[in-house]
Amino acid sequence: MPDINATSSTLEGMKVAILVSDGFEQVETTEPRKALDNAGARTRIVSPVQGGSVRGWNHHDPADSFPVDVPLKIANPDDFDALLLPGGVVNPDTLRIDEKAVAFVRAFVEAGKPIAAICHGPWTLIDAGGVEGRKMTSWPSLHADLQNAGAQWSDAEVVVDRGLVTSRKPDDIPAFNREMTKLFEQARESAAH
Repeated sequence: MPDINATSSTLEGMKVAILVSDGFEQVETTEPRKALDNAGARTRIVSPVQGGSVRGWNHHDPADSFPVDVPLKIANPDDFDALLLPGGVVNPDTLRIDEKAVAFVRAFVEAGKPIAAICHGPWTLIDAGGVEGRKMTSWPSLHADLQNAGAQWSDAEVVVDRGLVTSRKPDDIPAFNREMTKLFEQARESAAH
């Protein structure tokens, strides 16, 4: 098994959408993105934010701004092989009431493309119809929301179930990155056959 922290080609050419709005937890975007890029994926920030950049947060404090690679209004889910949904409280709460964002996520769910969601990221999956019957984890405050939407929630570092990998918080990022990369690689291999 290749070291996902080393430059390798396990995901060479795979296109991954990172859907965020302002207020995403910065480390939950930058660290998984780095792991995907190091594995050979081509990551793109997709966002409904106007103005060309989106701002991360470090817990409750504004952090860095990042360029939006693809504005959501012109983003096509068919152009991507997988989806990453970072957390932060404000980010997914904004995305889940944005019809285009929910439709974008729903397209990945309906196509059976792999999805990775961490912390509050699964909130958007609820509105996109992507949690019913799935084993999942998340930031603890989402457990009732996920259970009410039909998910089987557990307090675990990382949970993988039928094309979906979820984790609870920034401390889980090493496990999240490992399982996300593995899941995306398996999906890529399946698509090739």
